[in-house]
Amino acid sequence: MDSGAVFLTGSSGFLGMELLARYLANTDRRIYALIRAGDQEDADARLRSAARAVLPAADYQADRLVAVRGDVTMPELGLHGEWRARLADEVTEVVHSAASVSFSLPLEQARAINRDGTLRILELAEQCNRLERMAHVSTAYVAGRHRGDFAEHYLEQGQDFNNSYELSKWEAEREVRARFGRLPITVFRPSIVVGEADSGWTPAFNVIYGPLRAYSRGTLRVVPARRRAPADVVPVDYVADAIFELTRRPDTAGRTFTLAAGPAASSIGDLIDMSAAAFGRRRAVALRPSLYRRAVHPLMVRRGSQRRRRTLKSSEVFFPYFDVRARFDTSGATAALRPAGIEMPLLRDYFDSLVRFARAADWGRRPLSRVEARAGLDAPAASARRVSALSVT
Repeated sequence: MDSGAVFLTGSSGFLGMELLARYLANTDRRIYALIRAGDQEDADARLRSAARAVLPAADYQADRLVAVRGDVTMPELGLHGEWRARLADEVTEVVHSAASVSFSLPLEQARAINRDGTLRILELAEQCNRLERMAHVSTAYVAGRHRGDFAEHYLEQGQDFNNSYELSKWEAEREVRARFGRLPITVFRPSIVVGEADSGWTPAFNVIYGPLRAYSRGTLRVVPARRRAPADVVPVDYVADAIFELTRRPDTAGRTFTLAAGPAASSIGDLIDMSAAAFGRRRAVALRPSLYRRAVHPLMVRRGSQRRRRTLKSSEVFFPYFDVRARFDTSGATAALRPAGIEMPLLRDYFDSLVRFARAADWGRRPLSRVEARAGLDAPAASARRVSALSVT
């Protein structure tokens, strides 16, 4: 692959920071990072902060990092002509991971970021004179409420969606796939992304972390779930390793890879059991969602304490993911990653790491960087359980 520059979006986000770490640690390429900021000084500071959070300063050359002040919601990304000309001449690879992951945004706001923002990145990619590869980060939950197997090449299966996030990401992926013949794009579909397998590090305590935190405090005793439903979560280092590896391969253009646990996913019952053991609590009761909505939810709203009502309100947007009926096909990703030795670890093997870090960070109230989290690892144990392709650990 050409040694030209990389254009990265979402570099101050959870997955984007992990991708930034890989391009810094494993290449000597210039990295242009799109940063939303009030001015260039602020953009530079935000990018430097993201880099320091994921890698020790001694492990990369700071002059390779270039903050590009812009916004995916603005026409032409808010970039003036000189910037666009510079990117068009130098960029050979585009990695688009910026997105809103909120499940509760009004649909038009979610579309403005996830669908329309992706369209603007596609426009930029089409203007790059030497473009060799583009990676688009979608989500496994473009499957929406689909029941049964959802293959990696599936997209339009007549499915409904649980929220504005799923629908807007589905719309974005549809736009991307329409350009498969024109641009060398690879689509990646992670499921629910959690912290690193070894260190547990995450700056984003959302999706399963909210219910886990509530359960650890004894305020979530009944959940609307099927115990046999999949708890399809993946550690962020597996996702970032996979994207970094497969984007470098020219034979993956025009393909879609689901980065999920798939057939190896733990069940919701397994997750409840692991949580009970980790937090020393009684097992939460998994109640059929329809019965929960008719009986338990109204009772908790009427009679629950203020704290419990707040917990319920903040957690209920995640409840559809306790009753997923889709089965994600991951065969293409598994086969493609096998030669590189990149394997999806089982949740039971790293769940305790997630819990330890969540407690150390007080569920996000005491922010800890990736550098700090990895500094606390037992190096021999981490090496033996290698799940990251990073050469710097």
